[in-house]
Amino acid sequence: MSQRDEQADDGAEADDGVVPPLRCVQLVKRYGDHTVLAGIDLSCSAGETNVIIGGSGAGKTTLLRHLIGLEKPTSGRVEVDGDDIAPMSEFELNRVRRKFGMVFQYAALLDSLNVYENVAFPLREHTRKGEAEIRRLVLAKLDLLGLPSRVASLSPAEISGGMRKRVGLARALMLDPKIIVYDEPTSGLDPLTTRTVDEMIEQARRQFGVTNVVISHDMASTFRIAHRVHVLIRGRIVESGAPREIIRTKNDAVREFIEAAGVDPAILEGEGRLVKD
Repeated sequence: MSQRDEQADDGAEADDGVVPPLRCVQLVKRYGDHTVLAGIDLSCSAGETNVIIGGSGAGKTTLLRHLIGLEKPTSGRVEVDGDDIAPMSEFELNRVRRKFGMVFQYAALLDSLNVYENVAFPLREHTRKGEAEIRRLVLAKLDLLGLPSRVASLSPAEISGGMRKRVGLARALMLDPKIIVYDEPTSGLDPLTTRTVDEMIEQARRQFGVTNVVISHDMASTFRIAHRVHVLIRGRIVESGAPREIIRTKNDAVREFIEAAGVDPAILEGEGRLVKD
């Protein structure tokens, strides 16, 4: 048996012996003859921001769906706190999904509900808390994320794009998850709002002690918020490392991706960082 096979069989632990909150081992997904994920090896360290970056068609959405148990792999493992979720039943997966909070690409707030009702939704669906307790928790979370109480009565259409992202994060945090997954959080945002969202992601990590997993194609944002960057190209993680390591890569495919993003590596290296490598 090869070393890789041995790691795949009992691979709940990282190299340092610590069980990571989220890990993929030789994850493969095929649809008929089409391979979308071609042997993903990925480990996300606890309490850090892990950015999975790649272009259109790289397999980011398919990988995301596997990380939160919405799809079953063709082969390989997806481990949450060391447990392989691939063979789990839907009942077991629902328990595991409580460990995740999800912030969608365009916040995905329910237009028919105001801000308060959007944030309260997970508590009403998944707990038996009374209305007084729900109100206390919702208003406290909005306050922690810098949203004044007056925002609670507004509809999603009445608040800015940056505020919608914060409301989406508040909703994601209501069940006290260990892992927050962000799907293209800066897509379609102007540079100033993008920086605000980056700061929000880092604030949530520090304030709530969560592990961030960010799916992105935004190179500048990635290098501001990431502790660790995982570059996904054609269904494979071709390189993982701290931002400074990725900037200085010798991998031609990664360097080509950075250059295609139109961002000068020298500028990235000098970019004001929100976290330390």
